[in-house]
This record gives sequence, C-alpha cells and structure tokens, in this order.
Amino acid sequence: MTLEFIDAKTILSNYSDDNKWFGCNYNMNIYKGCCHGCIYCDSRSECYRVDNFDKVRAKKNSTEIIKNELKKRKKVGVVGTGSMSDPYNPFEKKYELTKKALELIDYYDFGVAIATKSDLITRDIDILKKIKTHSPVICKLTITTANDNLSKIIEPNVCSSFKRFETIRKLSQEGIFSGILLMPVLPFITDSEKNIKKIVELAHQNGAKFIYAAFGMTLRSNQRDYYYQKLDEKFPNFNLKESYNRQFGDKYSCGSPNAKELWSVFVHECEKYCILYKMSDIVNDYKKGYEDRQISIFN
Repeated sequence: MTLEFIDAKTILSNYSDDNKWFGCNYNMNIYKGCCHGCIYCDSRSECYRVDNFDKVRAKKNSTEIIKNELKKRKKVGVVGTGSMSDPYNPFEKKYELTKKALELIDYYDFGVAIATKSDLITRDIDILKKIKTHSPVICKLTITTANDNLSKIIEPNVCSSFKRFETIRKLSQEGIFSGILLMPVLPFITDSEKNIKKIVELAHQNGAKFIYAAFGMTLRSNQRDYYYQKLDEKFPNFNLKESYNRQFGDKYSCGSPNAKELWSVFVHECEKYCILYKMSDIVNDYKKGYEDRQISIFN
C-alpha cells in the first residue's frame, strides 16, 4: 500500500475551554479518510466532504505544522485525536506521524485524548507515560461487540474485539487512563442485553476505567445508503434494511428500541464493577491533579 500526501495549512484546531467531549481543548486529525471499513461510520456522510472516504491520506508536513502550531498556542490543554479518522491506521506503523505528534505534545507540555480501534497504540506507551507526568492522558478504544465473529462482519479491517480488550489491559497496567467507547450500539444487531453485559464484564477484567455508551447510531444521506447496502450484503437473511425503514424512516438519530432497558442494565453493571460511565466523572477523574497545569499560559 502507498500513502498519498495532501496539502494542509493547519492541523490543530483553536482552543476551546468548554468542549464537553472528554474535555478536549484542541482537536487534531493528521490523516484523512479511513480504511477500517466499518459499515456504520458516520464520518462517511457527505457533510464532512471527505471524498473516497475509505482511502487513507495524510497531511503533508504534518510534524512541522503541528510543531509550529503547538509553539504558538498560549494555553496548554488536551489535544484530542481520532474524531474523524483513526490515528493508528495501518500506514501509521511505517510513517509514525501520530507518534511524532505525540512526541511534540510531550515536548510542549500538552495532554492528549486518543480514540482508536487499533492495538498499534501500545507501541507508544512510553511516550504516553511521559506525557502523563505533566498533563492528562486518556485512551479510548471503540468496542461495539464482544463477539469477534460479529466484529469481523461490521468492522472488517479492524483488530478483533479480543485484541482491543487486551490493548486496554496493557495500557491500564502501565498506568494509562483507558476505557471504552461503546458506540455505536447498532439496532437489531448489537443492542442485546447479553452483548452489553459481556462488554462491561470484559472491560472490568481488563482494567478499563470507564465506558462511555450511546445506545443507537446516526444515519444520513449517503451513509444511510451505504449502511443499508452493507446490511443486505452481510445479513441477507434478516431483512434488516426493512426493519430500519419501519423503525426510523429517514431520521438522523436512530436509537435502539431497547435503549431504555439497555441503559438500566448498563448502569447496573458499571456500578457493580466501579466503572465510570458519566462524561463529567470520566473527565474529572483523568484530569484529576492536573488542574493548575492546564490553565497555565505560556509567556
């Protein structure tokens, strides 16, 4: 595989002090597009203007751009990555663009919040531990099902759920605040009590500090068409497209019909294992002890 490099003038977003999404102050996407092949990915939607979404491209001179942008920021804070494309796609193993960005984040005393579906993140544990000495670090592994066979169907190019749980264990053992993004929960596919209970149980067994869940998914424009096509291809005997049409029509937000019951089960299981599940609690816990540093201003 060859990686195409595209022009970029900026990579780091402007500072935000009221971002409710895991308390990130900045956002960073080095890569554009994703080759994981997840049938449900909302980033494929037309509104994001990512042509040929399944092809990964990298922003040219990303290391130099990020270095210059971090130097110019007057406020330190947590840099989030993984919102639009996975920072640990297969090309990262060779090009190490995310790794180089983390080294800069460490050098300039910023924190980091990483979302990924790849076990490659364990390569950078030593850097994450360095960042943790001065700033908050949180690692979020997306896990939608405890069943590896089902995962291979709905997330065909991603490492197995087992490996992702194992990744959480490795990160946690090294003192890295880690947990699960349990989203999306696909109506009629992964929205079972058995699946939710198993994910929480495995999270506990592997040292996860938190699970943040959303019991449903989003569908719009071309993403809805793509998803329905994949339902027909991968679940030909279940008439899932018809079930979705009956239940949701053309709605954007498609909550699981079982959402209320599943939430009760989820909360009960998380509290049983002392796993955090509220956003405010998660943010407060991983940022605990860093408050003074995060409001410091460079001269």
